[in-house]
Amino acid sequence: MPRRWYQFFKRQHRYQDLEPDEIFLDSSNLPSFDNQQFEGRLEQPIGKHSLFITLSFFALVGLVFTGRVFLLQVVKGADYAERSESNTLRYTPIYAERGIITDRQKTVLAWNNTGRVYLGEPGLAHVLGYVGYPTEKELKANPDYNPKQLIGQDGIEAYYNDRLGGIKGIRIEEIDALGQAVTDHVSREPVSGTNLALSIDSRVQTQMYKMIKSVATDRGFVGGSGAIIDVQTGEILALVSYPEFDSNILSVGKDREAISGYFDSQTHPLLTRVVAGLYTPGSVFKPFMAVGALEENIIAPAKQILSTGQISITNPYDPTQKTIFRDWKAHGWTDMRWALAVSSDVYFYEIGGGFGDQKGLGIIKIKKYAEMFGLSHPTGIDLFGEQSGSIPDPAWKKKNFNNEAWRLGDTYHTVIGQYGVQVTPLQIARGIAAIANGGFLVKPSLLYSPNHLPATSAFKLAVNPDHLRIVREGMRLGVREGTNKGLNSPAVEVAAKTGTAELGETRAKVNSWVTGFFPYQKPRYAFVLVLEKGSRNNLVGATFAMRQLLDWMAIYTPEYLKSSS
Repeated sequence: MPRRWYQFFKRQHRYQDLEPDEIFLDSSNLPSFDNQQFEGRLEQPIGKHSLFITLSFFALVGLVFTGRVFLLQVVKGADYAERSESNTLRYTPIYAERGIITDRQKTVLAWNNTGRVYLGEPGLAHVLGYVGYPTEKELKANPDYNPKQLIGQDGIEAYYNDRLGGIKGIRIEEIDALGQAVTDHVSREPVSGTNLALSIDSRVQTQMYKMIKSVATDRGFVGGSGAIIDVQTGEILALVSYPEFDSNILSVGKDREAISGYFDSQTHPLLTRVVAGLYTPGSVFKPFMAVGALEENIIAPAKQILSTGQISITNPYDPTQKTIFRDWKAHGWTDMRWALAVSSDVYFYEIGGGFGDQKGLGIIKIKKYAEMFGLSHPTGIDLFGEQSGSIPDPAWKKKNFNNEAWRLGDTYHTVIGQYGVQVTPLQIARGIAAIANGGFLVKPSLLYSPNHLPATSAFKLAVNPDHLRIVREGMRLGVREGTNKGLNSPAVEVAAKTGTAELGETRAKVNSWVTGFFPYQKPRYAFVLVLEKGSRNNLVGATFAMRQLLDWMAIYTPEYLKSSS
């Protein structure tokens, strides 16, 4: 623009610099100004001090966040990345189906159906056992267990839990931030448990239980047990304990009243009596003592001893005092076979402890032969909780009777299966099986072997087969003419020995025993049956129950009464 024009406009418009107070009105001049809307106010600039504080605060926050990011991304980045990977995956166990349990006839005894299910027939509970969730102690002892995993708690279920339980699988699930599964796949398929075939015949098992229960209920016994064992293979045909529990109730675990009743009952239904019950055997102890006497040349089998119903022993410290040891009756002259047949106590007193010119085994040899036949030692059966028992000797008496010395009377009582002798029913059956099979101590087993071959684990006893034959003949004579005539069945030839074990100081209660084997000529099975704590005045006991079972078997399972090939 030409300069003259600029000067012209400058003169026409006299622009001057203005001060703020020239354009902003003073609020005191206009009281109606709205102070809340900043009318009539003069704005002031922000101070440098406030600005410095604000900038410093934001700088500090930024520094903290930068340090935190550095820590997470650089210092611990790899660790958090790995954890993040893991947090997105969830590993879930897939429980395998447990194996099915059958008897030797392929009858299904336990199977799967949204849990554990057991055949409802009586007599099977103590063999099969039950399942349940692991306890804290079991979880600590077995890291592979899971709190929601069912495991065997008793019987076959517990002993063969690893085989029945199978191998659990694993499912991997990818989860989002809310813990919801996005995708899943199975990284390892579960492997079902192995099916088990047991050696028992559930028909015989159930019937034996019913016979024991019937006699116990009618005659006032508090419990009972029994077993039938193959004398060649050791396979168990029947293994019964009365009373019992309901496997289904314990497996489900919801009926708290019934479960508490099992634990609180005075009859101990959870006790597997046949392997864990310890009993005074009484006269079923005598066949083993007879073998010992023959082995040690204590007496010839044909030599006779007079039983007048008692013997009296002069007190060595006071000749005027005598101790009487009574027989259950006077048997007259008895040799070994007849002494077994009629169960003469006097005969066994004399060959056990000696009397007059008849020498005796003595307590050390009594203990030796009892243990030789497996008494007071676990049989090795495939069940947990088996008990050992005891055969008394001088050391045992000192320990249990305030350091008292062993006396002759203690030997007399021990040789007839009284005093401190404690055995399980299965130990007796196993020992009798060794007498029946010619001297082989077999290992009992609940698993079925379809080949029926003699047990390779059987232990050969160092005994003369002729001595075993003499004892077998005495046991057969007892069935034909002696105390065991109740077992003289037309269906099968049985050799047997009864026993009545007196209990307590008053001897008002007894255990009623019977043991033996069949068929006599070619033994196939040994058996034992005991009824617990009944009245000594009762004349119906174990022999009656066993006879009832044999009669039933003759009709419904005659194949077991035939001689082995």
